[in-house]
Amino acid sequence: MRQFVCPACGAANRAPDGKDPKAAKCGRCKQPLFSARPAEVDAVALRAHRAGTRGAAVLVDVWAPWCGPCRAMAPNFAAAATSLEPDVRLLKLNADAEPQAASELGVSGIPALILFEDGRTIARTSGVMSAPQIVAWTRQTLATSGDRS
Repeated sequence: MRQFVCPACGAANRAPDGKDPKAAKCGRCKQPLFSARPAEVDAVALRAHRAGTRGAAVLVDVWAPWCGPCRAMAPNFAAAATSLEPDVRLLKLNADAEPQAASELGVSGIPALILFEDGRTIARTSGVMSAPQIVAWTRQTLATSGDRS
């Protein structure tokens, strides 16, 4: 059984094995759980996604509106969502709007990608990446995350 957090209302939703989570709707607000695009989050929503997502990973893009490389990577990150969902929830955290959250994540340069599994950080990288690079980095990291000690 996998569990996903609704990007619209923040409710945790279970997705039974054997059912396509892409077609799932939130039990509380009835919105689709997946939209094939990253969800904008604040610090509270980010904590909810990290704590409430099970059986899937969470990939966070920490960015800022003034950052040229961040703006350049935004469409690539959005395109990666179509390949990675529902195995990976893609989220965007605005470092200007949420400086404390960015600091708590240890972000020192943007754009920064942080990959979480079961609420814990398993990898991070920074700099502009293409959509295929984001997908490949994420999949490779998840494939080897069980090998980490």
